[in-house]
Amino acid sequence: MANHRLFTMPFAKVYPLYINKAERKNRTKEEVDRIICWLTGYDPEGLKKQLELENDFETFFAQAPAMNPNCNLIKGVVCGVRVEEVEDPLMQKIRYLDKLVDELAKGKKMEKILRQ
Repeated sequence: MANHRLFTMPFAKVYPLYINKAERKNRTKEEVDRIICWLTGYDPEGLKKQLELENDFETFFAQAPAMNPNCNLIKGVVCGVRVEEVEDPLMQKIRYLDKLVDELAKGKKMEKILRQ
């Protein structure tokens, strides 16, 4: 799966879709940013820079300061696939992010989303 087209898609093109999904369910951009920063270790400025550079998903995650050590607690199904069973490490990170945004849009409390 190393050449999956999602890997080369600019993160900045998908980011607005995450925001729109959250906002349709009365959640905020700030909450989406908090989730992304929690998962990847980016601070708000680092996230902003990644968006400005329009790095692809592969680069976005490769340059992430540190994946949250609790990301292995993220469980569930995204697009019919259990995120904890995804074999490709990059695809799993992408699915983790998808799952967290899904949980936000479904109204989960931030403490539960961030596995606190």
